[in-house]
Amino acid sequence: MVKVLVVGGGYAGFYTAWGLERRLKPGEAEVTVIDPRPYMTYQPFLPEVAAGSVEARFAAVSLRSHLHRTTIIAGSVTSIDHAARTAYVRTPDDELTVTYDVIVVTAGAVTRTLPIAGVAGHGIGLKHVEEAVAVRDRLLVAFDRASGLPAGPERQRLLTVTVVGGGFTGVEGFGELLSLATSLLDRYPGLGFEDLRFHLVEASGRILPEVSQQPGEWVVRSLQRRGGRVHLNTFLLSAEDGHVVLSDGDEFDSGLIVWTAGNAANPVVATHTDLPVNARGQVVVRPDLRIGTAEEPVADAWAAGDNAAVPDLSVNRPGALTVPNAQHAVRQGRLLARNIVATLRGRDPKPYVHHNLGVVATLGLGRGIFQSGPVVVKGFPAWVMHRGYHALAVPTWERKIRVLLGWLPPLVFGRDIVSLQSVQHPRDAFVAAQAAQSER
Repeated sequence: MVKVLVVGGGYAGFYTAWGLERRLKPGEAEVTVIDPRPYMTYQPFLPEVAAGSVEARFAAVSLRSHLHRTTIIAGSVTSIDHAARTAYVRTPDDELTVTYDVIVVTAGAVTRTLPIAGVAGHGIGLKHVEEAVAVRDRLLVAFDRASGLPAGPERQRLLTVTVVGGGFTGVEGFGELLSLATSLLDRYPGLGFEDLRFHLVEASGRILPEVSQQPGEWVVRSLQRRGGRVHLNTFLLSAEDGHVVLSDGDEFDSGLIVWTAGNAANPVVATHTDLPVNARGQVVVRPDLRIGTAEEPVADAWAAGDNAAVPDLSVNRPGALTVPNAQHAVRQGRLLARNIVATLRGRDPKPYVHHNLGVVATLGLGRGIFQSGPVVVKGFPAWVMHRGYHALAVPTWERKIRVLLGWLPPLVFGRDIVSLQSVQHPRDAFVAAQAAQSER
C-alpha cells in the first residue's frame, strides 16, 4: 500500500486524515498522523475556555476517537528528508525513523515571541487548551487572593490583566476575560469595578485587521466603555517581575500577562527540511496544494494550513496568499484529502479557491462583531452568530452536541468560578502530607 504521512494533527492535518479515511478504499493506502498532542485543538473556543464559557475538553477533538483507520504517533517530527522519503520523530520514550511514499506537511505555526525582558518568565500564550485553562485559573485565584487584601498596590497588581496583541485571539481573549472579571464582582463584595485594570496592547494603529476600519473602531469604543484600556501604536518594552513598561509611557504591575502577538513559522518546517520554503519559513505551495512551483513541482509532497504559503486565487493580485486562519485550514484540509485520492487514482488535483464567508468574533458574554463585505452586525446578534457558526464548524457531531449542551448551564446558572490551578502541581498535597507525617 501507498504510505501517506501527515505531519501535524491540527485543522488541516485532522481534516486531511479524516477525509482520506472516508475516501480511500480498503488496502488503497496506509495513513499515519504524527503530532505531540493526541487531539486537535479547536482554537476559536480558547477565549471562551479562558472565560469559563466552554468546557476545556470540548475544545479538543480526540484524534484516536475519530480517526479509526489511521495510525497515530504521539511525537514531534524533528526533521524531514524528502529526498529519502524519511521523517525523523522524537517521542517521549524513543527516537523513530518513519518512511513514507507521500507526505502531507500540516505542522501549523507556533506562537511568535520577541526578546522582551520578563515575557518569558511571566507571559502565557493562548494557543493551546492548557494555556487557556491556566489563564482562567490564574484570574480566579487572583480574585480569591485580592478579596483578602486591603486596597493597595498588591491588590491592584492581582487585578491587573495585560493582553499583548490586537488580532482575533487577543481581542476575543481580552473581551472574554473582561466579561468574566466584571461578572465575578457580584461574588466578591469587597471588590469593586474600580479595582479592575485591563490593558490591551497593540503595536499597530488598529485592532482586528480582518475587519474594516469603522467596525474596528467600534470594538475599541465598546471595550473602553466596559472599562478596558486599549493602547494602540504601542509596544511592550519590558515585563520584568511582572512590571509592565509600555512605549506610550504607561507603567504598571500586572498579575496576568497574556501574549497573543501573532504566529511564527514552525521551526521544523522552516529550517529542518529539504522542501522549498519562502522567506517567512512557509512551505512553497502550488494552487492545488502540491509543494513546489508551477515550474518545479515536488513529487509526492503536499502542504496546507498555517505552515503553507497557499496562493489566494480569490483575489486578483499576483503573489497574494491565503490568510493563515482556521477557515482556510479546514477547507484546505478537505480539498487536500480529495486531491491526494484523485492523484492516487490517476486524476488531476483541483486548485484551492475559497471566497471569504466573513469574520465573526466574540467580545464577551452577549457581545460580538460580525462582518461580511459591507454587512456589519454588532452586539448580541453578532454573539449569537458567533456561537451558531462555531457550533456548526467544530468537527464531528459528538463535539457539536457536547458544546451546545455545555453552553446551557452558564446561561442559566452563570459561569462556574471554581479554580483548579492546583492541578498544575498535583503532587504538592501528597508531598506536604508525607512531610508532615515524617516529622511526627
